[in-house]
Amino acid sequence: MNDHKTILLSGATRGLGRAMTAEFIRRGHTVFGCGRNTQGIAELQEHYSAPHRFHALDVSNDQQVAAWAGQLLEDAGAPDLLINNAALVNRNAVLWEVSAEEFSSVIDINIKGVANLIRHFVPAMIARGSGVIVNFSSGWGRATSALVSPYCATKWAIEGLTRAMAQELPRGMAAIPLNPGIIDTDMLRTSFGKDASGYPSPEAWAKKAVPFILRLGAKDNGNPLTVA
Repeated sequence: MNDHKTILLSGATRGLGRAMTAEFIRRGHTVFGCGRNTQGIAELQEHYSAPHRFHALDVSNDQQVAAWAGQLLEDAGAPDLLINNAALVNRNAVLWEVSAEEFSSVIDINIKGVANLIRHFVPAMIARGSGVIVNFSSGWGRATSALVSPYCATKWAIEGLTRAMAQELPRGMAAIPLNPGIIDTDMLRTSFGKDASGYPSPEAWAKKAVPFILRLGAKDNGNPLTVA
């Protein structure tokens, strides 16, 4: 088993987040998770008792993230692993038919949300002198498809943001843009419809992805990786 780690995970209530939470905990690690779905957060907290903790918040709201970070850092210290998983995908549409409101929501969660968690947790990781930041990218962060222009824009942004951040971190730490691959999630069904069922479930994916993520370290800093 890997040494015990504390994992901070955004987007913990659905799909990949819920599956990763279960697998990290099964392997003996502690998870501090957040998500916008208050019912989903309550269910996670009921299912997984202390030391695991789950909090309902909107990662795009800097004040909410700051308040959560302040309390969590005081109680538990800096996480060993920060995973920015929270994301939205726009409904299939050509770019000029995506409303300003929907476009802003995708940008706010997928880019600003990542920056907010980094802003409020990474300084404590730097002060301790260790830690890994994994920002979930996508195949659509390294290639493109029609009808998902806003989502592609955000994931290309995550690639650039993470690789630049990797150059800013002190030696011994790592920031990694990670393409999780194609998984049968609610988000994928938005884009692929019934064809999404031909891909692995989040639970099957997590059994492979979690040990892959746990092995990431300073040697991987700045490298665009894909779960394999």
